[in-house]
Amino acid sequence: MRTKAEVKKILAVLDREYPEPRTSLDHKDPLQLLVATILSAQCTDERVNLVTRDLFKKYRTAEDYAGAEIGRLEEDVRSTGFFRNKAKAIKGLGQALLERHGGRVPDDLDLLVKLPGVGRKTANVVLGAAFGIPGIVVDTHVGRISGRLGLTDKKDPVKIEFELMDQIPRDKWTGFSLQLIDHGRKVCMARKPDCHQCPLLKLCPHGSEN
Repeated sequence: MRTKAEVKKILAVLDREYPEPRTSLDHKDPLQLLVATILSAQCTDERVNLVTRDLFKKYRTAEDYAGAEIGRLEEDVRSTGFFRNKAKAIKGLGQALLERHGGRVPDDLDLLVKLPGVGRKTANVVLGAAFGIPGIVVDTHVGRISGRLGLTDKKDPVKIEFELMDQIPRDKWTGFSLQLIDHGRKVCMARKPDCHQCPLLKLCPHGSEN
């Protein structure tokens, strides 16, 4: 855990380096973002965007996904990996949205995580980017960098999420998450972080040791 002053400095650097954070998943509405986020598991956002470019022309509503032929849907998402599980989740998602929410994506965390294929990470992505509701998104980048910065010593994503919620101002939750994701892709990589080029180096215990 860091002091409030240290956290403030970290946030200031992130705001300077990544002033307009946004999700890199292409979408036009909450349903598209929800589907794209499910597909992004163990897949790059670039690949997901290639797949959804055609997918979103074929499937426009929860009813479309609910009524999809599962084999066809599997082929449509095959290149994102784990395509059988993803297709099953997306079809189930469409059915659940129809049965419970009139085909609309709810803007509530507790309701979102009850949907097939939706965990806290996916729910917080949708809440933040589609509804403007703050949430900490703990993906592999956020978990790794938060640990390196000394913001958490936890490994469990949910525990990391709650520790970050305690330290980061609520209105920064979504932006902070997107900033760390960006930083993780460009500078603070998993295997070979570019510490000498990192604007957070002086504030980072991990970087200072290397």
